[in-house]
Amino acid sequence: MTNDLNIPGTQSTPTIISDWQAGLLSMQGDSYPENSFELFDQVIDWVKRFLHDESRPLTLELALVYLNTSSVKAMMDIFDLLEEAHGNGRDVRVTWRYDPRNERIAELAEEFREDCTFAFTITPAQALE
Repeated sequence: MTNDLNIPGTQSTPTIISDWQAGLLSMQGDSYPENSFELFDQVIDWVKRFLHDESRPLTLELALVYLNTSSVKAMMDIFDLLEEAHGNGRDVRVTWRYDPRNERIAELAEEFREDCTFAFTITPAQALE
């Protein structure tokens, strides 16, 4: 049983979809939930379970537009898990697509990438809706 995540986005929370079979976790949209721990705990748990139960690669596809401070902290926790797995020889990667008109999010993604030794691609997307 995989318990894939399928969390519809709202004005203040990203759409979060996981595909256990594909080793894929995607998040897109704004992230400034009232309770980021409630939202991201299930994401962090999913990543931990996948890394524990599987030996296949794990890819995060991100198209996050805005993150509040607690969302940044949650993402740091996720990246720490990926970093640890990478240090243990796991194939993990992040692709972060951003709207080229939003320089701030590109800078934030760059700051995250500086702390990561795994494959971390930051790429301008076609204008995101």
